[in-house]
Amino acid sequence: MVAPIEILKKRSEFLAAARAQKCGTKGLMLQGLARGDDAPMRVGFTCSKKVGNAVARNRAKRRLREAARLVLPDLGRAGYDYVLIGRHESTAERNFEALKGDLAYALKKVHGA
Repeated sequence: MVAPIEILKKRSEFLAAARAQKCGTKGLMLQGLARGDDAPMRVGFTCSKKVGNAVARNRAKRRLREAARLVLPDLGRAGYDYVLIGRHESTAERNFEALKGDLAYALKKVHGA
């Protein structure tokens, strides 16, 4: 059974994840915080103004959300908070299959494999 995925919304949740394990790839930056095994998986998305104007930031976040929807049920772990951060130009322009591969690689690194 696939674990339910919740969305991070509070600033304090994002700040807690920022102090956790990090892995940067060409297409994104992933932060992963282990909270506890019985808690559901949570995910948040962010893009700074370095990514571009509002249109570029929203496009990058849409791509990150879709990649997370496809990859996290298989490779994510219950009890983790994940924050996906868009990168300047590369998140919006990167091949989508490569972006999913970046997320899978980053998840393995954050989990210590």
